[in-house]
Amino acid sequence: MTFCEQAWQRNLPLFNATVALPFNQALANGSLARDAFQHYMIQDAHYLVAFGRALAIAGGKADDAEGVVQFSQAAQEAVVTERLLHDSFMRAYDVTPEIFQRTPLSPACHHYCHFLQSTAWSRPYAVALAALLPCFWIYAEVGVELQKRSVPGNPYQGWIDTYGGEEFHAHVRAVRETVDAVAAQADAKTVAEMHQAYTDAARLEWMFWDSAYHMAVWPC
Repeated sequence: MTFCEQAWQRNLPLFNATVALPFNQALANGSLARDAFQHYMIQDAHYLVAFGRALAIAGGKADDAEGVVQFSQAAQEAVVTERLLHDSFMRAYDVTPEIFQRTPLSPACHHYCHFLQSTAWSRPYAVALAALLPCFWIYAEVGVELQKRSVPGNPYQGWIDTYGGEEFHAHVRAVRETVDAVAAQADAKTVAEMHQAYTDAARLEWMFWDSAYHMAVWPC
């Protein structure tokens, strides 16, 4: 199996637990509380800036021109394109720029942002890519699962369709192909580190959605 196939199988129980989270179940049936979705959007918008930074760092470490371009463009899309999407949802859900600016990162968001950025800075290119992969791939597959479960008239359908749609999935497939190609050239120690980075990031994906459902904040 390729690295991605192995990583998916190793972490399948974690993915299933992520889909089963109350946040995602409520998102699918349209019952998610409006303020929980607002909290999620704010945290996700904060996260995208850190994700973009980590992508840009990874692009700078790429060992070929294609990788530099791929992840530099992905960084731009994370910061510009997806933030534009967030802005439209924030307007629809009454999240003003002032509310966004004064809302700090939640503990889970803070942890995830620093994990990605520190991994991108301090670890080899292959390990950085493995840490970034779950945000692409798990979001896409959660989107597919939520599309299957979504109810007619779901107020969150537009959000679900963005990540379950073919355009996003084509982007994810391209990232997976690059990760597999890089892993195929890596030694056993690096591949083991890639698997650990993937699992750590997948756990943080779970924590991010769980935190959003509970609208978690710092205890003091």
